[in-house]
Order: sequence, then C-alpha cells, then structure tokens
Amino acid sequence: MGMTDQTSITVSRTIDASAKNVFEVLTLPDNHVAIDGSGFVQSVDQGDRITSTGQTFRMNMTGDHMGGDYQTDNHVTGYDKDKLVAWQTAPADTDPPGWEWVWELTPQGPDQTEVRLTYDWSKVTDKELLKKVSFPLVSEDEMETSLGNLAAATTG
Repeated sequence: MGMTDQTSITVSRTIDASAKNVFEVLTLPDNHVAIDGSGFVQSVDQGDRITSTGQTFRMNMTGDHMGGDYQTDNHVTGYDKDKLVAWQTAPADTDPPGWEWVWELTPQGPDQTEVRLTYDWSKVTDKELLKKVSFPLVSEDEMETSLGNLAAATTG
C-alpha cells in the first residue's frame, strides 16, 4: 500500500500502569495538552471527564495548516471503560469531517497496559477538504511521542 493510499496510522506501546490508570489520564481532556505529541493542542476550552459517547470537548489549538490559532470540537464516538476511548475532531461549531482518534487499552497484567493509538482519516469524503489538507496532519513519530508523553503522565 503506497503512502497515498494510506488512510490510518496505528502506533502502540506498553505502559507501566494499569488500564484503569491509563484510562483515567486519557479521559480527562485537560491531560491532552501534556500528552499531545504534535504541538497542536494548546489548552482545554471546555471539557469535563469523558464518561460516554455523544459528549463533546473543545480544545484550543494552533497550527500553520489552519493559519495559526483555532478551536476544535471533539465528538466522543467510542467509550468502553478502561478499554477504549475515541473521538472525531471538527473545527469548532461544525460537524466532524471524518477523521478519528482511537485509543485502545489491553491489560498486560495488573501494572502494564498495551496502548494502541490509531489516527484514521478513511471516513473523510469531502474532496475540497482532501485537496486542502494533506493527511496525515500528525506523523507517526508525533504519535509515538504522544504515547511516550502518556506513559510519563500515567506513571509520573
């Protein structure tokens, strides 16, 4: 599969913490400023702990691809306590155009968890958007950094 055919990236890492502890960190939007390896996430504008699908949290972001500062609404699309949390990101006050972040947790014993992070843009169908935005906006290396940051935030 060539890079142009690629519609998702998945990275994984084993973190020295229970799935419950990792999930606690992931489901609090405030923590994503420290976890984010892309440098886009600046702060939380509005975001309670994620407890179910259908919730939305708003982040203050920055990036050249958007001409500087902007906000995103993150629509929670997956929630399975201590196992999975996922959301689709959209520019503030708009419907999600189709890319999704999925965090999957698999316990490897009481104090270790394999964390899989998937960035999936396969549902993006807007041809104008696909011309404007060159996916992936976040690289595999930046995603690996996010997992390292998550490990530090969880075990620290």
